[in-house]
Amino acid sequence: MPSATTYGIFILTALAILAIPGPAVLYVVTRSIDHGRSAGISSVFGITTGTIVHVTLAAVGLSSLVLASRVAFDTVRYVGAAYLIYLGARRLLTKKTDDGVEADAPITRRALYTQGVIVNLLNPKTIVFIFAFIPQFVDLNDGHVGFQIVVLGLTFAALGFLSDSCYALVAGSVADRLRGTPVIARVERWFGGTVLIGLGVASALVAPHRSS
Repeated sequence: MPSATTYGIFILTALAILAIPGPAVLYVVTRSIDHGRSAGISSVFGITTGTIVHVTLAAVGLSSLVLASRVAFDTVRYVGAAYLIYLGARRLLTKKTDDGVEADAPITRRALYTQGVIVNLLNPKTIVFIFAFIPQFVDLNDGHVGFQIVVLGLTFAALGFLSDSCYALVAGSVADRLRGTPVIARVERWFGGTVLIGLGVASALVAPHRSS
């Protein structure tokens, strides 16, 4: 286990980083605006699950294989970008009736959760972040490196869940009050679709730094 001082510094640093909205926050906000607070929370659960999977892979060293291979890393990056663009395009193409209700079958909470998992699993920035950030707080002299990574990683995932949930609740609450008019329905549709496509394009064009 890291010392109490190290663990405290880790928590403060993680909170400072989480205070800056990133792609995951934007994804959660778009889902909350489109489908409400509960949908945003479902997306947060998915994002958090993806983070936990990355932490687990980091603890056993599997993610290092992706970081070491340019082809594998770029494959993950482009597949993730394509998935975000697909979600955004589908959102733009979803028609709504005059009362603001989606003509297609409404998306389920399970589907939103699954999408959140996939989005974060295919986010190379998450992989790079975990490998660049967490090891700085691991005490090699203490041993049990894998266990320390799990403890720090789960702590970061929990803090991220709380932070993202706040964004989901706020965005969902505001959208719920405005939802119901044709104008708001169009704004939700174009805002959500455009943001998702923008995130996908940014993920494809902006390559995060890889460890050599």
